[in-house]
Amino acid sequence: MYEFDPKKTKDDVVAWIRGFFEENGKDCKAVVAISGGKDSSVVAALCVEALGRDRVYGVLLPNGEQADIDASKLLVSHLGIDHSIINIKAGFDGMIGEIRDKLPCEVSRQTTTNLPARLRMAATYAVAQSMNGRVANTCNLSEDWVGYATRYGDGAGDFSPLSRLTVQEVKAIGRELGLPEKLVEKTPIDGLSGLTDEENLGFTYAQLDKYIRTGVCEDEEIRAKIDRKRKMNKFKLELMPAFMYDGPIKANDK
Repeated sequence: MYEFDPKKTKDDVVAWIRGFFEENGKDCKAVVAISGGKDSSVVAALCVEALGRDRVYGVLLPNGEQADIDASKLLVSHLGIDHSIINIKAGFDGMIGEIRDKLPCEVSRQTTTNLPARLRMAATYAVAQSMNGRVANTCNLSEDWVGYATRYGDGAGDFSPLSRLTVQEVKAIGRELGLPEKLVEKTPIDGLSGLTDEENLGFTYAQLDKYIRTGVCEDEEIRAKIDRKRKMNKFKLELMPAFMYDGPIKANDK
């Protein structure tokens, strides 16, 4: 029977992060976009334990006024890491205005929903490139399973500590790391509609996590909804399809 061990898993992830940086940037910083939610909080805390606080840099990325930015400030203060607040509102307004002016159609709601996530990731990479950093992906297995991430937005990154861990497991690691309960249990919202993640999805993370780990979902309608979302969004986790030309490659590729 499957049992989750938060301490062992936390230690394993910390060792994995150290190994990643040993091979992919011995002197680099981990750059983490801080939302104030459990995922970015846990990733930042794991990086601090793996690398030390001097090698972790937080980026807070409000789009204008962010009602819950105090949670992000609490996290960077709790960890004692350096950070910047980079407001993406001017970039978002300029980009969406230009698109509205130039497109021969209405800008879709999904466009306005996903553009901030992509601009945040662009800003995070700009910070990382300027600071000799590596960008942390903060997505978890539960979100990835049903495609609840923006491709090339919060779904991007250079290393991914949580992408094989469910929401419940991430929370358990957060408690193991000694994070404030306010951050571990913060209700995730999409930042646009005012709805929670679970309201948008149509099921709870507890239901989703149980189904992922055990294959059991008592509600057949919810199970079908999860399966449908998984099938529709699985492409987000795969490499970009490429035409396979069989021309010779003689260069050293080791």
